[in-house]
Order: sequence, then C-alpha cells, then structure tokens
Amino acid sequence: MADFEPPDRERKAGTVGAKDQPRPSSQRSAHAAPPFARSGHAGTTDGAGQATSAAWQKPVPFHRQAYAAIDLGTNNCRLLIARPSGENFVVIDAFSRVVRLGEGLSQTGLLSEAAMDRALGALQICADKLRKRQVHLARSVATEACRRAHNGAAFIDRVYAETGIRLDIITAQEEARLAVLGCHILLEHGEGPAMIFDIGGGSTELVLIESDGPVPRIVDWQSVPWGVVSLTESIGDIADTPDARAAAYAEMRRRVDESFAPLIERIAPRRAMAVEDGDVRLLGTSGTVTTLASLHLELPHYDRSAVDGLIVPADAMRAISRSLGVMSTAERIALPCIGRERADLVVAGCAILESILDIWPAHRLGIADRGIREGILRSMMAAGGEAERSRAALRNLRKNL
Repeated sequence: MADFEPPDRERKAGTVGAKDQPRPSSQRSAHAAPPFARSGHAGTTDGAGQATSAAWQKPVPFHRQAYAAIDLGTNNCRLLIARPSGENFVVIDAFSRVVRLGEGLSQTGLLSEAAMDRALGALQICADKLRKRQVHLARSVATEACRRAHNGAAFIDRVYAETGIRLDIITAQEEARLAVLGCHILLEHGEGPAMIFDIGGGSTELVLIESDGPVPRIVDWQSVPWGVVSLTESIGDIADTPDARAAAYAEMRRRVDESFAPLIERIAPRRAMAVEDGDVRLLGTSGTVTTLASLHLELPHYDRSAVDGLIVPADAMRAISRSLGVMSTAERIALPCIGRERADLVVAGCAILESILDIWPAHRLGIADRGIREGILRSMMAAGGEAERSRAALRNLRKNL
C-alpha cells in the first residue's frame, strides 16, 4: 500500500484513484504492521512532479532510490528524505515544524480545527518535497495525538484527501520500537541492560534493552500519556510566583512517577544489577534533551552537529531542569535555544527527564537528535537492500543456467 498518493485533483489517467485504495490505516487494526509499498511518485516524473506510467517500467538502482519518513507527533511534524549509503544513509532533504496538533486535546478529546489546519499546512509542504525528490518509498506515521483523539481517524482521511499522504496511526509499542531503531547506534558501549527514552508531545516511552547484537533486543518497555504538551495542559495555568512554579513542577514529577510505577517495579532487579556493576547506560531522544544539551553547551543557537551523539553529565541535566522549572516564562524565553516556541513546554519535559533520571540512575546521559524517522528509514532500506540482493542473486543464477 502506498503511503503517498497525489491528491485527486493531481492524478492522471491510469493512476489508482482514492476509491480504489484500501481505507487509511486508522480504519485497520492498530496492532497490524502496515505494509510497505512504492510511493505514488516513484520513478520518473513529468514537469509537475507527477508520476508517469513509464515510471514503473524503469527500476531505479537501490543506491539511487530516495526514501522518506514522516513523523506527525503531538507537537511537531517532521520529514526526512534520504538515499542508502552502505549500511547507513545520506539525508537529501528534511523538514520540521511545530504544529501543536494535540493542543487542547486533553480538555476536549478532539483535535481542534486550528491544530488540524496547522498540521495540514506542514504536511502539504512534505507532500511537495516528496514530489520534488521523486521518492521511491515512503512511510508516514502519526502518534499519540491521533491515537487519543475521537476525530483522529477522520483527520487521517482528510490528510489523505488533501495531500495524498497516507498516515498510519501506530501503536505506542511500534513508536517505541522505531525510536530505538533510529537512535540506538549512539548508545555508549557497555554490557548489561540500557535504557532508551523518547519524550514526545503527548506521551513518553521508556524502553529497556539488551544491546548484545547488531539490533537491540527490547526487554521491557512502557508508554505513559505524559508528554510536553499533555503534561503542561494537565496542570493548567500557573501563578507567576516562585512558589507556584515550584509546586506545579513537583506535581508534574509526581504524575510521571506514578505513571511509571509498574515499569519501575518490573525492572527493579535489572536496575539493581546495572547499578552494582556500575554500567548504567541511558540515551534520550527528544526536543527536551537536545534543548537542555544546547543550554549545557551554552550554544548561541541550536546546532545539531554539536548535540547529536553528545554525552553529558546527568547531574548537569538535572540542575538545568530544576533551574528551568522555577523560572518565569519571560526568563525562559530569553534563553538561547528555547525562545518563545518552547518556553511553555520545556518545563514539563524537564519534569519528565528528572523522573527518568531517578528511574534509571545513570551518571551520564547520551543525547540523540534522531529517532522515529531514522528508524523508519532504516527499516525500509533494510527491506529494500534485501530485495535488491535477492534480485541480483536471481540474475546471476539465470546467467549461469
């Protein structure tokens, strides 16, 4: 099934129409793994960037194929387009925009019209980039906001109708798996269990892994419905006084700790073993950890090359978190790498991070500016590479017959 089709107004004769396609994945079981298929814009294109019927007759060599991953979260819409390069990939285009799709969701249970319009605007830019880059294969996923919203499925249908992008509402378990797949390469070397976490807009995933092979083995995991947007909105307005801010921060901590209690109990033996061995490894992927790492480095503006793969003292991240937790909004806005866009949400991220540092008491924290999108790309490229090797083996066999 294609993850991307041109909207009805752009389809040419001979292409498959919306009525001929299966229903969007929101209508399927949330536990079913979505199939991968060619993008509606594979191969050659005409001047408008639309697929031509001849495109399917001219296979593109694997190393020249463009793959795309879209991650529509509760707070951000992100796109990554890349080509295979050995065991890795080279990014050829990227896009990220704060859309706050989950704004107000905790109060109403619905995606608001304004939030959906913001997300659609960002997704239209993504669709334009998919056409421009002649993407061979794409997978587009939506996470917690669409999982929770009563009108999430209707929004998925609207996205498909207006942009041609077929979003798959993935489960929290799939979200955790993709995040691990996308960033585990940055985990510090060591033995025994390690923890990888992803603080999102509407949820946070904690994943305990064993890294004794090329791909980590997930030992245990848990997702809680607290992300930077959902936790912030659950607290509501906070009086502009140090005491009120401190009380709100403490309440955020309490809610997160309470939600993760079942996981804390389950992993207690492995936690004790890791602490005893002195090998407590922790890796985080989220806007929260990259922002705090930027503050730790005292960067004048965000620099991915300086942050992605950085290892920072956990105590330093905890100290920054507590400091931000009692600052006024104006004080946070004035800080480089936070600004107005993140000022109201970063406190919730700090509270979640502190809880995680208590759950898995590492002395050092790995920072990853990568996650779900990279996990999607690695999955698709691995499958594409295996198919390419199978075709090559078949060609060689035929030559020798």
